[in-house]
Amino acid sequence: MAKRKTTPKKNPRKKTRKKSRKNPLSKSPIAKAFVGLAILVIIVAIAGLLAHFLVPTEKPTKADRPSKTVPKTPKKIVKIPPYEIYPPKEIPLEKPPIKKPPGDLKRLPLVAIIIDDMGYDKKIAKKFSQLNNGITFSILPHSPYQESVSRLAHKNGVSTMLHLPMEPFEYPQVDPGPGTLLTTMSPDQLIRTLKNNLAAVPNIKGVNNHMGSKMTAESSQLYQIFSILKKRNLFFIDSRTSVKTVCKPSARLFQIPFAQRDVFLDHLQEPDFIRKQIKELIRIAQRHGHAVGIGHPHTTTYEILREMMPGLQKKVKLVPASEIVHIVG
Repeated sequence: MAKRKTTPKKNPRKKTRKKSRKNPLSKSPIAKAFVGLAILVIIVAIAGLLAHFLVPTEKPTKADRPSKTVPKTPKKIVKIPPYEIYPPKEIPLEKPPIKKPPGDLKRLPLVAIIIDDMGYDKKIAKKFSQLNNGITFSILPHSPYQESVSRLAHKNGVSTMLHLPMEPFEYPQVDPGPGTLLTTMSPDQLIRTLKNNLAAVPNIKGVNNHMGSKMTAESSQLYQIFSILKKRNLFFIDSRTSVKTVCKPSARLFQIPFAQRDVFLDHLQEPDFIRKQIKELIRIAQRHGHAVGIGHPHTTTYEILREMMPGLQKKVKLVPASEIVHIVG
C-alpha cells in the first residue's frame, strides 16, 4: 500500500516582525547639537573636578584675605555758622551809673555770662557746664546737638536760651545758619520760622539774637517777633550787633523783660585780651549794678574763665541771664 505524502501544516499564527520605526529627530540637526552640548558640559564638569582635586591651590596671604571689618560710613560734615559779626566800634552804653543805698554797699553786683552758639560741640559744652551754674547757654536752633546740650545744661543747673539767627547787613555773603529770620520774609513766613526755631530747642527761658544787625533795625518785624515772645513769657537780650538796633524801645512797647549786652568777651582769641574784657565786665557791673557779657565756645575762652573764676566770684555775683532782665521803663 503506497504511503501518502503529507505536506507540513502551516502555522496559522505567523510571526510578524515589527518594523522598527525610526525617530524622526534622530537625524535632526537640533538633536545632534543638543547631544553635543550635553557631552561638552559633562567634559567641562569632569575637567573641573580633576583640577580641583589634582591641582594644588595656594592659600591666600594675609594681604589677599578680605578684611572682616566693615568700612565705616563717612560722617556727614556739618558746617558751623560763623560765631558773630562784631561791630567795628564798641557801641556806647546807654545806662547811667547807679548809687547804692547804704544798706546795699556789701551786696555784690550781678553779672550774667552768656555762651552763644552752643549746639555744635558737646565736649566744650560739658566743660562750660562744669564751670559755674550761673553761666547761661544760648543754643542755635537746628544744630546737631541742640537737644543733648540742652539736657546737659539742665542736668548741671545751667539756664538755656534760644540763640535766634537774624539777618545781618552782610547777608548773604555771611549766613547766620538754619532758621535765619530775613527781612524779606512775609509776616506768615517770619512767624512760622520763629515758631519752628522756638520748638527746636527745649527748656529755653529767653532769646537773644545771633547776628541780626539788619533785622534788629526793623521795628515792624521786631514787633512781630516780640508779640510771639510776649505770648510765651520769654525774655529778650539784645546782643547789640548794630548801633541802629531798636530792640530796647520795642521791648518797652511790648513790656517784655529785657537786657542788653555790655561786653563781648572773646572776639579776639588771645588770653590777655579775654582777661581784659572780663575785667571790663566787672568794672561795668560795679558801676551800674549789673552787666551782661557774651562769650563763645572757644577752648581759650573756657580756659581763661576757669582761671579767673575764683577772683571773679569775689567781686561779682554770677547769675543766669533771667535774673538780669527787667521790664524797661
